[in-house]
Amino acid sequence: MNRRNMLWSAVSAMGAALGVSSAKAATEAAASNRLKVVYHLSDAEKVSFVLGNIQNHIDGVGGPEHVTIALVIHGPALKAFHAAQANPDISKRVSDFSKDGVELAACGNTMKAQNVTLRELLPGFVSAEKGGVVRLAELQSQGYLYLRP
Repeated sequence: MNRRNMLWSAVSAMGAALGVSSAKAATEAAASNRLKVVYHLSDAEKVSFVLGNIQNHIDGVGGPEHVTIALVIHGPALKAFHAAQANPDISKRVSDFSKDGVELAACGNTMKAQNVTLRELLPGFVSAEKGGVVRLAELQSQGYLYLRP
C-alpha cells in the first residue's frame, strides 16, 4: 500500500511538472509566433496607400500587440515625411504608428540625397544608416516577411 502511494505521488508530480512545462512552452510559442512584417515604400504616389495597409494590418490582427511591423522608406516617398511639408493625415498616422511600436526607418542615403536630417523628418523616425535596402535585408534575415504594396 505504501509503495502504491509513493508511485502515485511520483506519477502525479511528473504529470504536474509536464503540465507546467507544456504551459510554458505554449506561452513561449505564442510569443515567438507573433508575425513580423516589413513594409517597403519608395513610390511617392503610394504613401497613403501603404500607410492605410499598415493600419489595416494592425486592425486585422487585433491590435499592435499582435504584430511587429517595420516601415522602411527610401527614394521619392521620403519627401512625404519631411515635417515641414507633411500633410496632417500623414503626420497623425506616423505619430500613431510610432506610439504603436512600428519601426519607422528612413534611408540614410536618401536623407543625404534630399539634404534632410532626422530632426527634419516627422517624429518617430530612425535612420537606416547603411541604407534602406540594407535595412530591408537585415529585417528579412531576422524573419520579417517582406511586403511591397
